[in-house]
Amino acid sequence: MKKSLLFVVLLGAIAFTTHAQEFKKFKAGVGLGYASAFGDGASGGVLFYLEPAYRVSDQLAVGLRLESALIVRGLANYNSSTADLDISAIGSYTVNGQYYFSNNTFRPFAGLGFGLYSLAAISVEDAGNNGGTVEAIQAASKFGFYPRVGFDVGHFTLQAEYNLIPKSTSTVNNVEIESQNSYLAIKAGFFFGGGKK
Repeated sequence: MKKSLLFVVLLGAIAFTTHAQEFKKFKAGVGLGYASAFGDGASGGVLFYLEPAYRVSDQLAVGLRLESALIVRGLANYNSSTADLDISAIGSYTVNGQYYFSNNTFRPFAGLGFGLYSLAAISVEDAGNNGGTVEAIQAASKFGFYPRVGFDVGHFTLQAEYNLIPKSTSTVNNVEIESQNSYLAIKAGFFFGGGKK
């Protein structure tokens, strides 16, 4: 009898939760943005992202983020005045969660994500004493995370993230070179699904 009662209560809770949600469970977001790197010689670039997500409730969503940012990462301890840094890609494969503060048309949110960042090598065309092209930092994969804030309006989304990725180090001509891998991203996009039922 107790097991039957527990089963009925659980079924009722699930049915109530499902019925009470105003928003569809699944959504898939896509968009573009601006990525700004840090360090000597760094400059901003573009990024592209794809982000499927599942709404646990109207307020909480969990998802995956696949992102590729094309930026010039900065180098420390390298004479950037005589060198041109090449654009390098940072690909990321992360999981995230975000909390919505409202169920209105304008829905601000905050969230956190973490996962693997794939960092392309940094090549430097040096006009100084060394001459030629030097691979200052080798390709690597690093674990990182990001806080995010933003808002949804209908199926449009705008968000800002700060991707915190550990630095990379290498030695070129007996000089230790350091790359700042972290970057700030400002993104705009839209999503399919996930709207009001």
